[in-house]
Amino acid sequence: MTHRLPRTLRLDPSDTVIFADAAEPGEWAVPGGFAFWNEAPEALSGKRRQAFRGGFLGLTSFGWSTLVEVAEATEAQHAAALAALAQHIRTQHGAPDDAAAEAAAREELGFAESLCDHPPGTVLALSRSVEDGQVRERFRTLHRREQPHSQFTSLPVFAVVESEDEAVEHPDLTALGRRQP
Repeated sequence: MTHRLPRTLRLDPSDTVIFADAAEPGEWAVPGGFAFWNEAPEALSGKRRQAFRGGFLGLTSFGWSTLVEVAEATEAQHAAALAALAQHIRTQHGAPDDAAAEAAAREELGFAESLCDHPPGTVLALSRSVEDGQVRERFRTLHRREQPHSQFTSLPVFAVVESEDEAVEHPDLTALGRRQP
């Protein structure tokens, strides 16, 4: 039996700049919002805030990735991802015992699987925000275009799109690059 799970993806080196710990490409991943459960989102800053706002948690390095892709995982890979996540939850997030850590890991991995109801290779992105005092996660799918959509064929990865429902922020990327982790 195979499972569809998110796998970290790195299209450029930006993750190594914006996150204190960047996941390596090809790690199994989960959304990882639980990693912020005991922190006030409004108090987060710098690279930790970047991880909160848009990071998936890699299950090998426990670093962060901006993008993941839907991939097929074997039963053995799924079991290894579950075990790694349970161990991480136990040692880094204070689960009271192994059974509680495994239950939490199973729930988080199950949620990650539910995001992968797309063909393998589909790219997923996430955005976390605080709305009405609650953390909200939004997930987007990014698909490759078979045919260029317009005369802008030299822009295959990114384009500017106006959105009325997103908060506008103006991060100083040059300052982020100068800061030490």
